[in-house]
Amino acid sequence: MKGTDIACSCNTAKGTQLPTSKKPLSRPWLYSILCLGLTLWVFIYCWLEPAAKFITYDLFKIPASSQLGSSIEFFIYDAPKVILLLILIIFGVGIIRSFFSPERTRQILAGKKEFVGNVLAGGLGIVTPFCSCSAVPLFIGFVETGIPLGVTLSFLIASPMINEVALVMLYGMFGWQVALLYLITGLVIAITAGWVIGKLKMERHIESWVFDIKAPDALTPSTHMAFEDRIYYGLNAVRDIVGKVWPYVLAGIAVGAAIHGYVPEGLLASFMGKDAWWSVPAAVLIGIPMYSNAAGIIPVVQALMEKGAALGTALAFMMAVVGLSLPETIILRRVLKWQLIGVFIGVVAVGIIIIGYLFNAFL
Repeated sequence: MKGTDIACSCNTAKGTQLPTSKKPLSRPWLYSILCLGLTLWVFIYCWLEPAAKFITYDLFKIPASSQLGSSIEFFIYDAPKVILLLILIIFGVGIIRSFFSPERTRQILAGKKEFVGNVLAGGLGIVTPFCSCSAVPLFIGFVETGIPLGVTLSFLIASPMINEVALVMLYGMFGWQVALLYLITGLVIAITAGWVIGKLKMERHIESWVFDIKAPDALTPSTHMAFEDRIYYGLNAVRDIVGKVWPYVLAGIAVGAAIHGYVPEGLLASFMGKDAWWSVPAAVLIGIPMYSNAAGIIPVVQALMEKGAALGTALAFMMAVVGLSLPETIILRRVLKWQLIGVFIGVVAVGIIIIGYLFNAFL
């Protein structure tokens, strides 16, 4: 719903169909090219680290012990690594996403009890990430279908906070353990925050005009697609998503490279380390008004941690930046009154702070 603009599906409540692509290649050619592409991907990925060292220290003749050399090697290695990971994972997730139109998502969530609905909504938010421009039409579509407010908000929290870009970059920079922790804790925040808001019965703070919109008589099911169509859908997802986020990837990694090479060791530990009890809420308060996305902020988080920032504090900062923002608040103001927006931000922020403290205490 904010900088992670990776599936800009401005769908209204009217039924929409998943797009399919023209199929210029025959099936044998399509699968042959996919196999060749995967082989090339593996080859390039395996040679990234030695190539980065060669370019930095042999080709550019930069001293290995210098701050500049450390920064340039960091950038040359991490930038293509993250892009390659994004291409591979987004392709797979794109195929999965081809099964979930906004209408199908509403069908799955409609009629579910609140806690079950919160769990389903959080899970669907991972594979159906929508951008800020989709927040209002999706919210309207969910409400008019009869999906409870808390379930709707679980989806709108999980969708931007836990997406393939965030998980791929966390995996590439920190390993699968941190990526899995982020996935689990993000889901817990989305499910719990939605459940709490649902229990507060704040439907009266939804703008009245939302309820006046008549829902369509029947939801349009997603288009039946052959597997080749879903492959093209995945390829289109790679083109669209990587095409949108690569500048953020490069900018974030450039900032991370500068921190990696030039920020003194231990400096950040003094105010983002485990010993500073106020670091987690401060990180969340700093992150909320920022406008960025996973592609831009994760390389910065990696560099902060390398310089002494605690894992819980760094991830709390990231969650606040990705999951909450001033632009998101402005967009949601079209359908929510300020009282509900304040509760929404407060509940999510408290959840992030608790997760940050738990990470710092036990990891």
